This record gives sequence, C-alpha cells and structure tokens, in this order.
Amino acid sequence: MNTKNKLRDSWGSRLGIIMAVAGAAVGLGNFLRFPVQAVKNGGGAFIVPYFLALLFVGIPLMWIEWSIGRYGGGFGLSTAPGMFQSLWRKNRFIKYFGIIGIFGPLVIMVYYTYIESWTLAYSFFAITGKYSAITNELGLRSFLNGFQGLEKNEYFSSIVPAYIFFIITFAINIAILKNGIKGGIERFCKYAMPTLFIFAFILAVKVLSSNPPNILHPDWNVLNGLGYLWNPDFSQLKNAKIWLSATGQILFTLSVGMGVILTYASYLKKSDDVVLSGLTASSLNEIAEVILGGCIVIPVAFMFFGPTAMGSIANSGAFNLGFVTMPQIFNNMAWGELMGFLWFSLLFLAGVTSSVSMAQPAIAFMEDEFNISRKKSIFIFSILNFILSTLTILFFGKGVVDELDFWGGTFCLILFAIVEVMLFAWIFGIDKAWEEMHHGSDMKIPPYYKFIIKYITPAFLLFVITYWFFQEWIPILRMDNVLAENKNYVIATRGGLCLLFFIIAIFVKIAWEKRKISELNPIEKET
Repeated sequence: MNTKNKLRDSWGSRLGIIMAVAGAAVGLGNFLRFPVQAVKNGGGAFIVPYFLALLFVGIPLMWIEWSIGRYGGGFGLSTAPGMFQSLWRKNRFIKYFGIIGIFGPLVIMVYYTYIESWTLAYSFFAITGKYSAITNELGLRSFLNGFQGLEKNEYFSSIVPAYIFFIITFAINIAILKNGIKGGIERFCKYAMPTLFIFAFILAVKVLSSNPPNILHPDWNVLNGLGYLWNPDFSQLKNAKIWLSATGQILFTLSVGMGVILTYASYLKKSDDVVLSGLTASSLNEIAEVILGGCIVIPVAFMFFGPTAMGSIANSGAFNLGFVTMPQIFNNMAWGELMGFLWFSLLFLAGVTSSVSMAQPAIAFMEDEFNISRKKSIFIFSILNFILSTLTILFFGKGVVDELDFWGGTFCLILFAIVEVMLFAWIFGIDKAWEEMHHGSDMKIPPYYKFIIKYITPAFLLFVITYWFFQEWIPILRMDNVLAENKNYVIATRGGLCLLFFIIAIFVKIAWEKRKISELNPIEKET
C-alpha cells in the first residue's frame, strides 16, 4: 500500500473534528439559501418536511459518512474511490462511482471561492461606508453589478476590485490548507465557528429587539415575521415540490453526498466516536441555519417589506437577498454599518470553513494515492483551481455558474448520496454497518434507525432524483432556460466538466493499478 509506512495526519481533539465538520456544513447556504427556500415554499409549510427530511435522510447520511470515512481511514484511505472499493472489494468498478466525491467538491469550489470573496469585500465596504448612503434596491443592485463587472457605473469601472478580493480569499484558503488537518483546518475552525455564532447571535438580538420600521404597517413586526416561518399551513403539505425542496436543502446544508465528510472522518482513529460526534455536528449546523439564520433574515425582511413582497424577494435569488436586500435593510437601521460588517463577516467565516473542506478530498487523494507531499499536492491543486476559478470569473453571468452549481451541487450530491447509502446498507450489509457505526460510540442509535437507513433513506433519495429528473433536470439538460447567446458557454462548460471527470477517472485507475485489493489491510494508527 502507498500509505503503509506513511504517518497520516490526524485531528487533535474531538472538539476539533466536530467544529471542522460543522464548519464544512455551515456555509453560505445556511444564511442565504435556507431563507430563500423557506419563503419560496410557503414559510411554515416548509419547516415540517424540512425536519422530517433531517430525521429520515440528513442524520442517517451523516452517520453513514462518518462511519464509512473512519472505516476507510483504517486502511489508509482518505477519499471516496478507495473507500467504496474497501466496502465492495469484489466489484472493481465501484471505485469509479467514488470519483464523484472528488469531482463534486472540486467543481463547487471553482465558483464558491469567488462568491465567498464577495462577502470579504462587502464586509470591508460595510465598515468603510462605501455603500452606506445607498438606501434603495435599484442603487444596491447597481453597486453589486458594478462590483461583479457586469456593468460600469459610478461605483466600479472594472472587475479588478472583485478579482483582488478573490485573490486574497483564495490565498487565505490555501494558507489554511497548507498547515494540514490539525494545524490548519482544525485550528481555524475552532476559532472561526465560535466567532461566527457570536456574530449571528448579535445580529439575531438586534433584529428581534427592533420595532416595526413602517408605522403604516404595525403588523409587520418581529412576532409575525417569526410566525411566517413557524406557523405552517398544513394544506400546502400536499405539494410534493415542498417536500423535495426541503430534502434538497437538508442534503445541501449538511454537506452530505459530497465526499467531504468521508475525507474528514478518515483521519479519525478506530476507537473514535462517530455517532454522538456526527449528531453534534449536525445539531450545530441546524442551530446556525434554523435558529440563528431563521431569526435574522426572514423576520427582518418581513418587518421592512411585509408578507406580500417576501415572495418576490425570494424569487430574486440568494445573491439578491444577501447582497442587495440585506444591505438595504441595514442601511435603514441604526448601527447599519456595524450590522452590515457583522453580517458579511459571518458569511465569510462560514464560506471559508466550507471551502477548505471542499479542497481536502482532492489534496488527500494526491497525498495518499501518489505519495505526493502535502506541499506539492496543495501547489498542484492551487494551480488547477485558480485557473478554473479565473475562467469562471471571466465568464460570470454567462450561465457558467448555474451549470457548475447544477452538476457539482445538485446532481452529483444526490447521486453520490444514493450510491453510498446503498453500498453501506445493502452491499456492505446493514448488520456490519450497524456494528461499524457503534464501534467506540458514546451513545446508541435508536434501533428503528436500522430500518430507516436500509429502506426509508434510499427510497426517499430515489424518489427525489426521479421526480427532479422529470420536473427540473430534463429542461436543464435541454437548456430550455439558457439565453441563446449563452448556450455556447454552457456547452463548453459541460465539455470541460466531462473532461475533468475523465481525467480524475484516469488517475483513479492508475492509483488502483498500483494497489492490490488483497493488500488492503488495516494500518497502524497512533493513539
């Protein structure tokens, strides 16, 4: 084996791994995507299927990924291709399904880091008052378009400022990764996550203690804003789309189905708990998303714009909500510059803790399968990702980001989740899987979850992917909503993604030609 005599990196503490996995889950989607999905799908009506999806899909997948990751790490494996092969040794093709666990995060990071850099830029703009005088939607939308390089206006004359902030953000990510698992990712997350929660708590207190700003509509207040989210209209639960959207949000927010948690868990020792740790990480994510995120965006938007306008705000998208609507609200509040700084700073911290996790599978693959040093692995990854990110920035607004998000953040995510749950519960075997999950655990999973993991979770996921394929994915594949002038960019993006997947597949094949399955034996780990 390549890693037989190689000292593998490891986590320094249980708190460190929990904070890192929670950091991978807590990202821009918690504070931007969740409010948009909730409002678009009936507010309170969305919460019921959301929590059911958490119980029947999200938490089981979290336990599955922690368990597969620790199991594979016991053989010196850090990425999905090798882990899938270790679960089903007789099938020499299963490792190629694991490519998604490297490909997906890599594709997402290509555009995610750029969007992440906007939050750093806007936190700077907020504290320096660069947009504080703009109090209307039209002006703030123009400010954002100018910053993105989509138009030249009084605020920006080129995309250079945005690109500078991207370079700074990219360098921060690489600096964290360069210091390894314990010295880089764990250390950063142990400080970033508490800071993020403090900033979110301050913002939530500010929002919840605010009086209705519109004297003509005293009913546009905090309590009614919270009621919009927490009072479900049960008649809307007949709509299948709400259930599917809720399930998709759970997969997205917990970062399951990406291969990231597999890699993080591979650095655990065999005796390390995965049941309680996985549940704790999931709980931290839900606190950030539902309690803190839900107490900031929806109530404050309800107070300023009312229930009728909430729908149009949600339909305008997460970018508009985060970078136009929220700054507009803060600019009309006391201490607006400080609130804007806290808002974008917490988004930046959430973004970085997620983006470094997306980079780790590709870096770990090069380290473990080709015995490349971490320094060289990060250098190779940096060059590749920087080039792809720059191309994305140059063609931003041409449909490229939507294409990357669909394949990396939707299709691959659900497909990967289906493969891993079927592999773990059916091929590896639910009895062995149950034993593996409980090895070294500090708590026992309720027995009925054995049935849920084997039957309910895969059935739910298969239903989701089938429904979405006919309702949403076929139009996307046909490019029904792509502007004529952008179709060539979309086609080129699809071709580039196919090429990237094929290249990764070649490297997986080369790696496993060196590694004999019969030599897939447990390695010694330091205690």
